[in-house]
Amino acid sequence: MSSLSRELVFLILQFLDEEKFKETVHKLEQESGFFFNMKYFEDQVLGGEWEEVERYLSGFTKVDDNRYSMKIFFEIRKQKYLEALDKADRAKAVEILVKDLKVFASFNEELYKEITQLLTLDNFRENEQLSKYGDTKSARNIMLLELKKLIEANPLFREKLQFPALKASRLRTLINQSLNWQHQLCKNPRPNPDIKTLFVDHNCGQQNGARPPQPANNFMGAFAKPTPFPPVASHTAFPPPSTNPPSALAGWMANPAPVTHTSLSAGPVGLSSAANPAALVKRPRTPPVNTPPVDYQSADSEHLLKRPRPVGQPGEEVSYHGTNHLQCLYSQDDLPKTVAQTLNQGSSIMSMDFHPVQQTVLLVGTIVGDIAIWEVGAREKLAIRNFKVWDLAGCTASMQAALVKEPGVSVNRVVWSPDGNLFGVAYSKHIVHTYTYNGGGDVRQHLEIDAHIGGVNDLSFSNPSKQLCIITCGDDKIIKVWDAITGRRLYTFEGHEAPVYSICPHHKENIQFIFSTAIDGKIKAWLYDHMGSRVDYDAPGHWCTTMAYSADGTRLFSCGTSKEGESFLVEWNESEGAIKRTYQGFRKRSMGVVQFDTTRNRFLAAGDEFVIKFWDMDNTNLLTTVEGDGGLPASPRLRFNKDGSLLAVSTSDNGIKILANADGLRLLQRYENRSLDSSRVPPDSVQKVAPGNALAIVNATAGSTTVGAERGSASVSMSGLNGDTRSIGDVKVRVTEESIEKNKSWKLTEIAEPSHCRSLKLPDNLPASKISRLIYTNSGVAILALASNAVHKLWKWQRNERNATGKATTSVHPQLWQPASGILMTNDISDTNPEDAAPCFALSKNDSYVMSASGGKVSLFNMMTFKTMTTFMAPPAAATFLAFHPQDNNIIAIGMEDSTIQIYNVRVDEVKSKLKGHQKRITGLAFSHVLNVLVSSGADAQLFIWGIDSWEKLRSKPLQIPPGKAVSPQSITRVQFHQDQIHFLAVHETQLAIYETTKLERLKQWVPHESLPAPISNATYSCDSQLIYASFIDGAVGVFNPETLKLRCRIAASAYLPHNVVSTVYPLVVAAHPSESNQFSLGLSDGGVVVLEPVESEGKWGTGPPVENGAVSSVTIVPKAGTPGSEQGPSFL
Repeated sequence: MSSLSRELVFLILQFLDEEKFKETVHKLEQESGFFFNMKYFEDQVLGGEWEEVERYLSGFTKVDDNRYSMKIFFEIRKQKYLEALDKADRAKAVEILVKDLKVFASFNEELYKEITQLLTLDNFRENEQLSKYGDTKSARNIMLLELKKLIEANPLFREKLQFPALKASRLRTLINQSLNWQHQLCKNPRPNPDIKTLFVDHNCGQQNGARPPQPANNFMGAFAKPTPFPPVASHTAFPPPSTNPPSALAGWMANPAPVTHTSLSAGPVGLSSAANPAALVKRPRTPPVNTPPVDYQSADSEHLLKRPRPVGQPGEEVSYHGTNHLQCLYSQDDLPKTVAQTLNQGSSIMSMDFHPVQQTVLLVGTIVGDIAIWEVGAREKLAIRNFKVWDLAGCTASMQAALVKEPGVSVNRVVWSPDGNLFGVAYSKHIVHTYTYNGGGDVRQHLEIDAHIGGVNDLSFSNPSKQLCIITCGDDKIIKVWDAITGRRLYTFEGHEAPVYSICPHHKENIQFIFSTAIDGKIKAWLYDHMGSRVDYDAPGHWCTTMAYSADGTRLFSCGTSKEGESFLVEWNESEGAIKRTYQGFRKRSMGVVQFDTTRNRFLAAGDEFVIKFWDMDNTNLLTTVEGDGGLPASPRLRFNKDGSLLAVSTSDNGIKILANADGLRLLQRYENRSLDSSRVPPDSVQKVAPGNALAIVNATAGSTTVGAERGSASVSMSGLNGDTRSIGDVKVRVTEESIEKNKSWKLTEIAEPSHCRSLKLPDNLPASKISRLIYTNSGVAILALASNAVHKLWKWQRNERNATGKATTSVHPQLWQPASGILMTNDISDTNPEDAAPCFALSKNDSYVMSASGGKVSLFNMMTFKTMTTFMAPPAAATFLAFHPQDNNIIAIGMEDSTIQIYNVRVDEVKSKLKGHQKRITGLAFSHVLNVLVSSGADAQLFIWGIDSWEKLRSKPLQIPPGKAVSPQSITRVQFHQDQIHFLAVHETQLAIYETTKLERLKQWVPHESLPAPISNATYSCDSQLIYASFIDGAVGVFNPETLKLRCRIAASAYLPHNVVSTVYPLVVAAHPSESNQFSLGLSDGGVVVLEPVESEGKWGTGPPVENGAVSSVTIVPKAGTPGSEQGPSFL
């Protein structure tokens, strides 16, 4: 079939979908084999429609086409078989076994026998591999995820999973163009021809056109509908050329309403130079040609098209529901619906915002003017600030008068800056406050701006021209833009005739702009210039409306409530300035202004009728509602965290409920036992600075601060703050007597006796060989070790009365686990001596597989059966380090002995990219899913940053070896990311070092000395990144504070080793428990593994050293631009 014929099939599919011929659509998809509709396939699988699932698949692949297809059909038939067994329908199960599964026996007879043996069990879950099989619904969901991955990897489905990007009603448009062309050929064209058939060419010479006998089924009758027809004016035979593509705002701004404020709109309104961004947003639509073409329609509907369409009516754009395949990956299970935490704020919540990087840190503003920062995982309030004017003398007279008249002040909005180093607070009276945030409870005053007369209704951050700015709006009907560093006002936008309620800054095609809404329902848009508003449209409801983009910035939504209480949630067609769709599900009379938020580029949420309502962005009908265990106000306020795994919701009793999905529950679980000593510092006392925060105090005596545009004298570096490298001046500093007293009384915790800690040596009856690698499983219930003889050891803890959670603990002995077959997980060693190799392994996120190498081929093992699934990458150039891609378990970064890094796709058995730069073997790899980078380290003591989108080298830098330190040829460098995914720990025998990734700048370094003089053998962050555990070749272990790299606890070898081996045995590797922050384990040189925890009475490893002179900065101060030693390399973000 030709490419045009193929495209015609897509046009027909779109037409059938728009006309709601659902069964015909999927029949044509299957018969043509051109487009695999993943959404339809998903619905059939989850519904258990197995016959339709296989029928639909048969249009694209057969069982024996390739290994992916075979696996797809096997998984489907296996699920059908297990469901029959679960229902105790033996006859049905036997039928499926003989009819459907028998075909796989010729490929894997052992597997077929194992499946057959399930018939002999009373419950197939007695089979070890099926012991975790849940109910039918969850099993189908799990299988569906696997099927999607197989389909995406199957070459037969390539280019069939994405529906072409078509404009709405494309087939209708082409027919309209054809009729227009035919009409131009008429010798005597009539001005308003009435077309009644498409079966023959149009000719005005024939009355009403020639018509053949009408068939019994006139399926083209749908073309009589007028509404889907787009105007034909732009579809003439030779349309006038367009010199520049219209911008995203062109439709909104092509016909702007007259601007009454001429002082701000004095510039030309006509077509400007293409270099001027305003020209893009003010370009008029394509003008008609001399003889205007005609939009053909039936005479009885002509008056409908002549009526202007109001803004509130949905636009003509229609989306094919299968167009975006990625959206089909989501289900309702992705919504955070489970109440995981309840926080007591103490006063009514007005605004909330999650930290953009630390996804469990929540900023809250209240009706009494308080702001608070919560660590929701630990249910800890890290910081609280009450409202007060920092510099009353510097405020305007109107501000002072307002406070005297009514001292009560409410928070209207709280919001984080894009990188989380600043946050802003908009108050109900005049003022905006901004604070610097340095992690934990370290909150410092930054700017106080007397911003508006009356209330400041909204606040946001933006980056026009890479300059961090604050945008505010208020009761004075004005929008203002401020420099976020100095507080200087940059722009003032006037044009609204009512108080401005909300703002929404954004950018498209390098054009920065701001949407604003006022309480009279007007929507306006502004460029960062002095040319006035480009838009004047009415928002549905004509009252309080907020606007927000989807996370990827491609879709615009608004939610508003009218004075009568009617609420509207809509998506806008930016190209036309019209409403694309209106979501249903609100009550007629909302009790308050409805708040909303977006997440995952897929879902919308709004608080209404004492519940949270969810919508799929592509479906106007209500998806589901969540009560949150009750106790919500009529219109609860809500906010998603960045990845949509948590949802904060206000309650009627002045509290906050944290709702979570499965990912969110796992995220919170990691914080259950988190030690927050470092953040429990009184607000006015000395506080610490988080590693890598660019706001570092220059003066060594920094306490609580007051910062303003013209206050004080000290200077603070702003390098790294949203790409803005200017400096904040004027930081006042002081030292509290309390901190000095703490400094005198603090003492390093020394643990030298077994009674001073809890330790457990794990039982082992296998041949002893030094432990080369050590890791906890992600669930925390087992420890996996790789010995230097290429054998893996797995210890599992059982759930019982003494260990209710079943997680690793020193209180209960685990079992050295082996499958019934008795086999060991042993790496391929080829012709090499495993003792001379550089062993490495990586564990999959679900703990099902481990990838491992010991100088030979890389092996993939099943963690349940210990069987080798596959091997690959045979030497020479053996693998020396392995790391799974954070978003795709099928992509693995493999560090090699020949100094290269290979990006390998396991599913297609293909090396996607080879990274070169190191001079010696790779010894460490770590991914950041926040920055989308890979950090690598090598035996050459070099650090490299690679972008994972293009796999290009972004930065490199040698490790800074301390002067006088001798480095052995076998020394290695390890790297590990901090929980914030922005800073990383580099470990070398000569040092521990903290780096900021974007600039590859070393912020802090610790060198062995005094109490810990021996070379470092290994180190790791605790699960919450609040501690660093480091092991030394003399047997000692140090517990460090990551913010300062200062030692808080020293554990001698005598505390966990027998006296007769203390001088000969030492730890080679250290691993941290994934959810217990104070538990770690050591892999020893004699082949043993020891788990350590602090004594129960203490519950933690010592206490951190206090602040010295008020400044415990883990940040190396970057000199100002132009000063000696300054390094002003561009950020790669």
